[in-house]
Amino acid sequence: MNPHKQTSTTEPSLPQLPQTLRWDNGQFFLLDQTRLPLETFEERQDSVVQVWNSIKQLKVRGAPAIGIAGAYGLVVAMQEHQTLANADYLQELQRQADYLDSSRPTAVNLRWALQRMVGKAQSLANESAGTIHQALTEEAIAIHEEDRVLCRGIGEAGVLLISEGSGVLTHCNAGSLATSELGTATSPMYLAHAKGTRFRVYADETRPLLQGARLTSWELQQSGIDVTLICDNMAATTMAEGLIDLVIVGTDRVAANGDVANKIGTLGVAILAKHFGIPFYVACPYSTIDFDTPSGTEITIEERDANEVTNFGARPTAPDAMQVRNPAFDVTPSELVSGLITERGILRPPYTESLRKQYA
Repeated sequence: MNPHKQTSTTEPSLPQLPQTLRWDNGQFFLLDQTRLPLETFEERQDSVVQVWNSIKQLKVRGAPAIGIAGAYGLVVAMQEHQTLANADYLQELQRQADYLDSSRPTAVNLRWALQRMVGKAQSLANESAGTIHQALTEEAIAIHEEDRVLCRGIGEAGVLLISEGSGVLTHCNAGSLATSELGTATSPMYLAHAKGTRFRVYADETRPLLQGARLTSWELQQSGIDVTLICDNMAATTMAEGLIDLVIVGTDRVAANGDVANKIGTLGVAILAKHFGIPFYVACPYSTIDFDTPSGTEITIEERDANEVTNFGARPTAPDAMQVRNPAFDVTPSELVSGLITERGILRPPYTESLRKQYA
């Protein structure tokens, strides 16, 4: 499948957005998002263990960005193995891919990118390890570049949803920081802003790690978009006051029936939107669609460390030895989703049919 589209060169220029990941002359760099918004720090990734930790520790996060990081991480992992016999190289490649895949289980883009990389290498099984490695480098760069095009396509598909004077709510960060460039949920926002449409974004803070407060509000503010930060428990009141006309969120996995897994709290936002009659849209590239998972009940939900809940910053905010649940994601059933904004347009229910028609 070819997601590439031609785009007009006469459109208004977009703001300068943060560069989440960068490949430069054989070296892999990523923006350490755990330091934002107080510090902008780019970190070179010198080993596969470092890449694994960067994904696990959320230095790089967001389903598309994790997939890109996994692809580059596999190149980093195999740089020292180019003198192996090709069969030994391929065996080691699979081992390293499995290792990287173990860093985070919910976002399907990571596994998708790693499988694509391994498949590329296997297609060149009769070539030397050095030749295979060069092809892997080119494939990782292609995955990165493709994501830019996919995000632009999502923005073009969703931009008309944002009208003059509207209020748009988003949850967590599905922005430039979560992808290669424009983001998924934020891509329509950036394109609408570039067209001169006046609207306001309400960004949920997104407990417990505050991706909405630290990341989404920061990058939208940097770009000049009118953004207001709200606590997660303010969403209902903000909707009741008539300030929200539209919800757009991202997703880490779309099941075959249209159920979506996204940052914890998304389900609550979807239920609220249904109650108040507000359209609830989910933005996703094709790499996030998982036809091997029939419904959301089969999606593995990552459980993270209790310290993320019992501490706010460096300060404890709960009693010692407190029992904690900390699922990183929840599943929103397809019947609460008004549409899936994809690079091929907005898909509508029933998603079992529309997803397969466009992507199977």
